[in-house]
Amino acid sequence: MEFVILAVVIALVAVGAISGLVVSSRKKKQLPPSAPSSTPTITAPPAEPHVGEEAAETAEEQRRTIEEVALPEAPASPVVVEETPAEALAAPEVEVPEPTAGRLVRLRARLARSQNSLGKGLLTLLSRDNLDEDTWEEIEDTLLTADVGVAPTQELVERLRERVRVLGTRTPAELRALLREELIALLGPDFDRAVKTEGGLESPGVVMVVGVNGTGKTTTTGKLARVLVADGKSVVLGAADTFRAAAADQLQTWGERVGARTVRGPEGGDPASIAFDAVKEGIAENADVVLIDTAGRLHTKTGLMDELGKVKRVVEKHGPLDEILLVLDATTGQNGLVQARVFAEVVDITGIVLTKLDGTAKGGIVIAVQRELGVPVKLIGLGEGADDLAPFEPGAFVDALIGD
Repeated sequence: MEFVILAVVIALVAVGAISGLVVSSRKKKQLPPSAPSSTPTITAPPAEPHVGEEAAETAEEQRRTIEEVALPEAPASPVVVEETPAEALAAPEVEVPEPTAGRLVRLRARLARSQNSLGKGLLTLLSRDNLDEDTWEEIEDTLLTADVGVAPTQELVERLRERVRVLGTRTPAELRALLREELIALLGPDFDRAVKTEGGLESPGVVMVVGVNGTGKTTTTGKLARVLVADGKSVVLGAADTFRAAAADQLQTWGERVGARTVRGPEGGDPASIAFDAVKEGIAENADVVLIDTAGRLHTKTGLMDELGKVKRVVEKHGPLDEILLVLDATTGQNGLVQARVFAEVVDITGIVLTKLDGTAKGGIVIAVQRELGVPVKLIGLGEGADDLAPFEPGAFVDALIGD
């Protein structure tokens, strides 16, 4: 009996499964027919949000065809554009330097800035009612502080003491005249202070400028060219300073201002060769003067000083040097005298140029350097202006130191 019941149950389950499959197949057959084929519609993804002007929709720009664009009418006559030659654009304006006559007198106000420690100090001390030993010691200290030097100071004090004792009365005018005479005597009024620029019959005068670094040799050479041009001379410049960057450019700029040609070579080249070529060009051009700017060198460097001697020897193959000017910074004081001694041993110094003699410089250095080298101060620089280089005049110099 149990087997009969089990068989019935299995049969019922089988019938149910078969009927389910039939119903499912009928539903699949009753799906709606697909829509007729057509072009699919593509929907763009949503645009990203924009801010400010980008939020507005960009209107399509209306463009014109080439037929709609009106062309400009051709001019009745062709327009001629005149071009300026490159030479005219590059040529600098040639300046006319100030005349050298009386230049130191015109620059007296600048020179007078250095009188505080020397001229006025001496006049004040000499005007005391009682010139005792303490006062004379103060006078000596004033002279030494002004870089006059020991030997010239002792000499000046002895002469002042003798003349004051003989003079007796000492009015301000008498004291000023007395001090003026003694200072001029110390400056060596008999020195020939003219810069030698006269060469031979067929060769120009040759001037070589030497000195240590930073004294203003290149600037002094350029200013000296202006002085010579103002005196009516034609000048050729030799840029033999090949070690300092842009030294040749600086000298050439000075020359172009007054119409002087500059002979130069490659940076780091042989300075003796450039100096030789400068003199050669000066002879070829029949110039009156050749100015040679040499490289600054420390007076303690033996090799550099020997090279300076080589420049001198090479230049002298054309003929003797007419002038060798040593440029000294007046503000260096006694240190400048040490430099001067070494340069005088290597080359025969014939003249001295004192630069930066306004402001902090002390006037006594003029006396000291002349006494040390036995050669005259021929030029002094009193400022940064192009015409602030002046021939040295002892009388005008002393008048600026002690005032009126």
